[in-house]
Amino acid sequence: MQIESIELKNYRLFRNATFTALPAMATLVGANGSGKSTLFDVLSFLKDALTHNVAHAVARRGGFRELVSRGASEPIEITVEFRQHHRAPHAVYQITIANENGRPITQFEGLGLTSGPQADDPPRLVTMAQGKGTAVVIKGLGETARSVETRKVKLKDPSSLAIKGLGQFDEFRVAAELSELLESWHVSDFHIGDARSSADTGHAEHLSVRGDNVAQVAHYLYEHHPKRFHRILEVMRARVPGVTSVEAKPTVDGRLVLRFQDGNFEDPFIARYVSDGTIKMFAYLVLLHDPKPHPLLAVEEPENQLYPALLRELAEEFRDYGRRGGQVFVSTHSPEFLNGVKLDEVYWLVKKDGFATVQRASDSKLLRDLYDEGDPPGTLWKQRLFEGADPE
Repeated sequence: MQIESIELKNYRLFRNATFTALPAMATLVGANGSGKSTLFDVLSFLKDALTHNVAHAVARRGGFRELVSRGASEPIEITVEFRQHHRAPHAVYQITIANENGRPITQFEGLGLTSGPQADDPPRLVTMAQGKGTAVVIKGLGETARSVETRKVKLKDPSSLAIKGLGQFDEFRVAAELSELLESWHVSDFHIGDARSSADTGHAEHLSVRGDNVAQVAHYLYEHHPKRFHRILEVMRARVPGVTSVEAKPTVDGRLVLRFQDGNFEDPFIARYVSDGTIKMFAYLVLLHDPKPHPLLAVEEPENQLYPALLRELAEEFRDYGRRGGQVFVSTHSPEFLNGVKLDEVYWLVKKDGFATVQRASDSKLLRDLYDEGDPPGTLWKQRLFEGADPE
């Protein structure tokens, strides 16, 4: 499943902005405060709204007045276009959030397909207004799709999202897959200090947001998914000079520590004695080679603590994750990382008159011509050809 486009209206810096033709790996560039983190927050907002409700998601962000764009008189609107797989029709999910009598409400929630039995009549699967509406069961996909049944829906909590409840039923599989995508959304907020410390032994299958359980996850992969663990070691040996093996070693007091073997030394080094870049690269590889990967990842500034020569190769690891079926959004300030990225994977954000504008790099004829002549995106950015993305 992959997000194809995101359209935002009146969400903080995004007064009216659209991210179109999103690839499996999308890279965001722009000055500080141009909206890169705000895009990630949009997806986190949807996850919070799905897990709890819209009121909770708004409250976590300081209330409606803090969330809506300054000066906006219209409600917040988020539209996500996605596809289940390459043969399935695209689906569109839209939610509109307004402020009524001092409390946020789900003014509208809709889910529909972009094609159906008739080209001019795409099927609308969910239509809700303030917790009341209809849901349509669709059997088949594309040209064979047909409406089976229309059901009236009324939510106990009008601030909840209809797709959450409908996603529990097999007949609403589009809602179910969108719910799974949003609930499984993962942002990497990696902290070197947390990854270096030893951890209590125990079971951990997935890397945490901060990376503080990397030793447990490494141990889990070694025990239950040895092929994936050895693949991580192969990549580490290729990417980080000197590293020949990694193990999560139990201590006498019942904790786990990461030990890195350098081929030049007889004894391995525990994590607190190896470089920040080694720890971070290993943690990223553990995340990217998860046996049950997140369908959607966000990584902010992966270049921090990594040697510049590793960044092109890290970009390729992110791209491989996309090839295996996931999707990655990356924000960066690094020309070296951008040099490992394709031009049609780059979006640049510029803040104008207080709001963010979005442009796909490959839509610029100048950038496309120079890229086709052999100049990588990082070089073009260093030459200040991404207008406004790297201000003086």
